[in-house]
Amino acid sequence: MKYLMQSIALLLFFPFVNNAQENNYTKAKELVSKMTLDEKINLVVGMGMKMGAMNMPGGAPNVGQTMDKVPGAAGTTFALPQLGLPTTVVADGPAGLRIEPKRVNDANTYYATAWPVATLLASTWDVKLVEQVGKAMGNEVKEYGVDVILGPGMNIMRNPLGARNFEYYSEDPLVTGKIATAMVNGIQWNGVGTSVKHFAVNNQETNRNSVDAIVSERALREIYLRGFELVVKEAKPWTVMSSYNLLNGTYTSQSYDLLTTVLRKDWGFKGMVMTDWFGGKDAVAQMKAGNDLLMPGTPQKRKAITDAINNKTLDVKVLDENATRIVAYILETPAFKKYAFSNKPDLKQHAVLAREAAANGMVLLKNNNTALPIIAAKNIAAFGNTSYDFISGGTGSGDVNEEYTISLVEGLQNAGYTVDAELKTIYSAYLYDYKAKHPKKSFIEEFVNPTPNASELLLNNAIISSKAASSDMAVITIGRNAGEGKDRVVLNDFNLSKAEQQLIDEVSTAFHAKGKKVVVIINAGGVIEVASWRDKVDAVLLAWQPGLEAGNAVADVLSGKVNPSGKLAVTFPVKYEDEITAKNFPGKEFKEKAVTGFMGQKEIPAEVTHEEGVYVGYRYYNTFNVKPAYEFGYGLSYTNFDYKNVKLSSSTFKGKLVITLEVTNTGTVAGKEVVQLYIAAPTNKLDKPNEELKAFAKTDLLQPGQTQTLQFVIDAKLLASFHTAASAWVADAGTYTVKLGTSSLAIKQTATFTLAKEILVEKVNKVLVPTVTINELKK
Repeated sequence: MKYLMQSIALLLFFPFVNNAQENNYTKAKELVSKMTLDEKINLVVGMGMKMGAMNMPGGAPNVGQTMDKVPGAAGTTFALPQLGLPTTVVADGPAGLRIEPKRVNDANTYYATAWPVATLLASTWDVKLVEQVGKAMGNEVKEYGVDVILGPGMNIMRNPLGARNFEYYSEDPLVTGKIATAMVNGIQWNGVGTSVKHFAVNNQETNRNSVDAIVSERALREIYLRGFELVVKEAKPWTVMSSYNLLNGTYTSQSYDLLTTVLRKDWGFKGMVMTDWFGGKDAVAQMKAGNDLLMPGTPQKRKAITDAINNKTLDVKVLDENATRIVAYILETPAFKKYAFSNKPDLKQHAVLAREAAANGMVLLKNNNTALPIIAAKNIAAFGNTSYDFISGGTGSGDVNEEYTISLVEGLQNAGYTVDAELKTIYSAYLYDYKAKHPKKSFIEEFVNPTPNASELLLNNAIISSKAASSDMAVITIGRNAGEGKDRVVLNDFNLSKAEQQLIDEVSTAFHAKGKKVVVIINAGGVIEVASWRDKVDAVLLAWQPGLEAGNAVADVLSGKVNPSGKLAVTFPVKYEDEITAKNFPGKEFKEKAVTGFMGQKEIPAEVTHEEGVYVGYRYYNTFNVKPAYEFGYGLSYTNFDYKNVKLSSSTFKGKLVITLEVTNTGTVAGKEVVQLYIAAPTNKLDKPNEELKAFAKTDLLQPGQTQTLQFVIDAKLLASFHTAASAWVADAGTYTVKLGTSSLAIKQTATFTLAKEILVEKVNKVLVPTVTINELKK
């Protein structure tokens, strides 16, 4: 009932968002008219951040302002108390609020919930659940005195090696947009803001500050901008964060085409745009582009803007507009409204929700001979370093300072299973020794030079054989971690290491010789290779990085307390080389043009050409008949579902089409099903993928024999493709095929309808045109 009432309140609230924004803008404009030039410049150049004992440069030095209101936050805006404008606080991150848990002369702790990572939340395909997570996350933002959380991350998972893929939702823009919309709605329900990021085409960390992403207009609109478009129009985030990279030759934070023409004129965005930290090169160009707030601010940027105003290369009217949008944002914040934050969010209740969300997003990849759920087995032999040191979330600014992480073995023990004590002692001693020799470094030190994970412990065959004799079954955990600053690699990361392969081989051989089962848990934020070893084990559960309640959530699924209902929102290829973007990821470097960049690091000009065009992820695999290890949308259950009675409101499209489908649980246990609706469009004028996801829905928890009718509404925009020559979204005339299934390859029901005459759905401005010819992939 609590969440029902919250949802009703949310629906009632949003019709007034535009009016509130307009009122704030009018008041903000009046306040800006009273400011001095210095005050305006102080406002648009943000305040610096602290990282431990290290002070980062601030935009307004020696003015007596501090950003210690929330230690560990990423930065603040400049206060103008004489105008009633306080400092507002922005803090990371996509998987939970990132603040420091310990404070000087303060015995209290300020932990935040490490929520399941975005990859897992997208795998729930459950917008209601994600909105609940957002509401709880937003509560922590508000109660810890933060005004905006820097998330969610919305970049497309273009390539499996993207280090920050754990912060993102999917390879598909519709899933990305709909899940992000739910998250933004949930967080902002609390009266705090979000900053959707990284806008746009920030799909790699390699040379992230210098790489030029070269993308066609169509691929931009259909793949890389579409998710942002959905969230801007449907959730109205308070702020948008521009990305580090260049896009078709221009830094995104300096691109008027992107930040003003597309974001504001085409999409109607009313909020504030901020840079990523130290993003871009030219503060004046950023102002002109419509990038209002420069974070975390430097004295150099203040000087550049001041000089430009004085020499009249920057019109003060542009600065006024930037400042007005910042003030309009400030007027909406808890800080301005003098909210008395408690520093005491309900972390215990949030942990319960984090556990529920984690279990609902885990994906059962394999389950031979009902190896899962674990019913008869009581004594479990847990192998793999990560079974004892489970990974709650990724690294970098997407990390969270949580109070604890429940390991797999703790979760199993909490669920009533007995975990082999000798193995626990061996692994615990090994990991303790490794950590003692590799003590935790500061955030910046880890960012520049991350500590590698301990190599997989190799056990002798005698120990493995003895455990096969004494235990009922084996569980092996394969762990992976990555994050901001450095992309993943194929060797010993995407692919398993020799030690991991050997562990799977030896454990499987020993346990299968005794007629006992082996289950592999994948504890990773991104995709890994599975095809070479999956046939050696009985079951594979993709647990992703499930947050602080990790082990308990995994045990909920393994035990059958929760029936897995997660579905892949990203494709698992058979091998890395099968991925179409492997041909040009992470692009070309021009080392001869290298310069010294942020914190003394070498900055190498680079470019990456998106030659795959719109054929990203399943669009490529399905269209070009490249068999994946596990396809987009795939996921098993402990029960079965039947699809029947698909009905279309009409056989011809006349502006809107309603599609209904009955889903029945035909198995023996309760479960949830994700129904995916793909459409194959006519290809009269454009080269198009074989099918594209256009809608999805998750059923309620259906009891055995229970049926639920799902409804999908298709409008013209969902049918449309982007026609570059016309700079327009166009739904082409012809026959469309609706495909309803359990994955992008497992289609259960089909139907067709026709569109008699093409529809020009939406005309947009012709911008962001690549300056070079792209040899795009075509069928």
